[in-house]
Amino acid sequence: MLKKVKRRYLALSIDSQESFSSEEFINAVWLAVQKLFGECGASQTGLRLIDYDAGSKLAVIRVFHVAVEQVRAALAAITEIGRKPAAVHVITVSGTLKALYSRINSSRKG
Repeated sequence: MLKKVKRRYLALSIDSQESFSSEEFINAVWLAVQKLFGECGASQTGLRLIDYDAGSKLAVIRVFHVAVEQVRAALAAITEIGRKPAAVHVITVSGTLKALYSRINSSRKG
């Protein structure tokens, strides 16, 4: 019997003076994961871009729950996106998108 795949959603903030397209952002994340864990390790993260807002510099990605710490380590290794200096910070992690967005909205208000 197959087990259900558990996923986690990560809310990310991009710290940079520049703006980036969603393709530049996800390519930088994939490259960081591949550099740190190789092609096989990157394929086991289940990494997917869910939402990206260039204006507010926020992004939401989805990963397998067993790969959350690996992806967080790779995100910390990002120093540039599209050859422009940048850093990526994890705001919060959640099991559902609804809870993730409510946490983001409550942290903005408070």
